[in-house]
Amino acid sequence: MSLSSNADGPVFVSGEAARAVFRWPDAIAALQSAYAQPLEALAAPPRSIAQSGRTWLRSLPAVPPGGRYYGAKLMGMAMASAKPGVEYVVVLFDRETSRIAAFLDANLLTGFRTAATSAAALDRLAPHGPARLGVVGSGLEASMHARAFASVRPLDEVIVFSPTPARREEFAAAMTRDTGVPARAASSAQDAVAGADIVLAAARSHGEVPTLFGDWLKPGAAVVSVGSTIPQQREIDVSVAARADLIVCDMLEEVLEETGDMIAARQAGIDVGAKSYSLHALISGEIDALVAAAHQPMFKSVGGGLQDIVVAEMILTKALEAGLAQPMPIAFETKL
Repeated sequence: MSLSSNADGPVFVSGEAARAVFRWPDAIAALQSAYAQPLEALAAPPRSIAQSGRTWLRSLPAVPPGGRYYGAKLMGMAMASAKPGVEYVVVLFDRETSRIAAFLDANLLTGFRTAATSAAALDRLAPHGPARLGVVGSGLEASMHARAFASVRPLDEVIVFSPTPARREEFAAAMTRDTGVPARAASSAQDAVAGADIVLAAARSHGEVPTLFGDWLKPGAAVVSVGSTIPQQREIDVSVAARADLIVCDMLEEVLEETGDMIAARQAGIDVGAKSYSLHALISGEIDALVAAAHQPMFKSVGGGLQDIVVAEMILTKALEAGLAQPMPIAFETKL
């Protein structure tokens, strides 16, 4: 086979550029469009993890239906290094040219896509109209989710709990300042979610003890859980899984088989698989009757490559239009 040079080199989209062009409604609409379409089994395979000692590399590839770009997100960390930290990058290939089109700093993008996916699901799970949001957690994921939820439902109040009083007060002040939604801190997780129409679980305890319990939930409340993504992690108590009569998962098998919450629920004798459905089934309308009848719906997310690539395409497109994508002085040889 011959080799040729890729004359049009890729571009780089920084985290700053991604922040400048990102809009919640655009990302949510893009994800709903992608998940509404049938997805081939190999189009969004499970994440893979390579590990040796304390060094690991995770990859999440996807070829979204109908999009111009396909690619993968990579992240890794060498924990024995002098200053260990995780860096994220999305590499996009162009379907029209079959060439590498872009590299995106995916640190912020990861938070954007997780929250936008949750909002895309919540938009189909929660009743329309004003809602009270209870939040357990005050980190980046919690902050982004609250803002994403505010773009799909008119929130009349946000109540937040996290173990550090200063952090929850800062969260509440920033939420009110940035969105205009009244927000306040609660002194316990139970107080934060009491009476809430939407409950966000976005924080695990240091000891991996559940932070949300079923008897705290208002009947009819929609639960979104994003903090437990591997077998060793716990976020929601088995009572939450027992109480849920409809569970929607972004990566169905990974959520059921590889999250500590669902593993614990199965060990407690709860048949979570019998009431769990894919995000495609929700967005496409396949389970509309189940959604309408649900008294305690839940969305549980572990994140997936499809989300990364769909949101990365939206960001790249807008960054190119705004002149914020930086040309890279490199070219790849192409095998023909």
